[in-house]
Amino acid sequence: MSLEAFRIDRHKHGRSDGGGTGTNGVTASAPATPRASHRLRLKPKSDHKPESYDDLQHQLDFSPMLFSSLERYLPIPMMALSRDAKVNYMRDILLRYSPEGERTRILKHREYRQKILMNYKPLHRELYSMHAARFFTPSFLKAIRDGTEESFRSIISEPSPGILVFEMLQPNFCEMLRSEVDNFGRWVHDADFRIMLPNTMNRYGAVLDDFGLETMLNKMMDGFICPMAKVFFPEVGGCTLDSHHGFVVEYGVDRDVELGFHVDDSEVTLNVCLGEQFSGGELFFRGVRCDKHVSTETQPEEIVDYGHVPGVAVLHRGRHRHGARATTAGHRVNLLLWCRSSVFRELKKYQTDFSSWCGECQRNKRERHQLCIAATKSELMKRERKTAS
Repeated sequence: MSLEAFRIDRHKHGRSDGGGTGTNGVTASAPATPRASHRLRLKPKSDHKPESYDDLQHQLDFSPMLFSSLERYLPIPMMALSRDAKVNYMRDILLRYSPEGERTRILKHREYRQKILMNYKPLHRELYSMHAARFFTPSFLKAIRDGTEESFRSIISEPSPGILVFEMLQPNFCEMLRSEVDNFGRWVHDADFRIMLPNTMNRYGAVLDDFGLETMLNKMMDGFICPMAKVFFPEVGGCTLDSHHGFVVEYGVDRDVELGFHVDDSEVTLNVCLGEQFSGGELFFRGVRCDKHVSTETQPEEIVDYGHVPGVAVLHRGRHRHGARATTAGHRVNLLLWCRSSVFRELKKYQTDFSSWCGECQRNKRERHQLCIAATKSELMKRERKTAS
């Protein structure tokens, strides 16, 4: 689902920027059938401050951040109405574009989360709200407050272009989050409850969004990851991140040992080691690739290894190919936040060249340029010889 798809549809129906139904027909409850007359504006109202929908996350069929993103595209008369009216209007549009199978999946997942939230009792309730001063290191908070590329570069190291390493989480936060995940694991075992795995590659860990941490992680992405992504990863949607998948993974001799070579289902990935004592488990990076070139050969300059340090974050493009070597001793826990952009994903469907970020596309473009220069040079030399003769 994307803003671009909505704008394209709206353009086909010939609506002006003020199009839509205005205040007429918007009720407190969503209609049974999505209203075909509901439309978004072609351009966002950039100075409009959207409302927060985080408190409705367990009632909405879609991400609260998606509703906040869409609100800037509402017809002008809609922006002055109640939040409930805006929710119903945007939900009608979203349902019109969402396949029935996808809506069924979303509904089942929401029921799954509600069942957990009704029965699981959090161990550290302070984790479920954003307490920046207690969660993040002072140096990271200062860089975010300043919000400039210079301030960000003052705290990061960059072992290779596009791999940003910086101190981020305080030790107490890391310890609390580990113990919360352990507590959730004990509840799962005692309740004999079957949970969803973090992804298709990890067997040990938990999806943090599923047991109540979605709002906190939304705020982490929106307020603390987006500012950096806008500066360092604008070409892969860093300016338009609007949803996330947050989870913890565990490695050790009695857990997952290593992680195979892959790319993430994200535009930007945050990976922070939470501890504890361990050996091995280094990340290895092998270059950024688009879908077409994901299996192409790695160039020598793209080979980068990184050793985890508790509390230290690695921020990189989701399409940066990577994996994790074996954890040879101890127990390693990592927080992963996959940040996504619906706008970027829609626009990507209409592109064939990704030389602004894909290493292989860049090489192909350089080769074409060099061949063009060589062909032009050859033609000029032929003309010179012909003139001389």
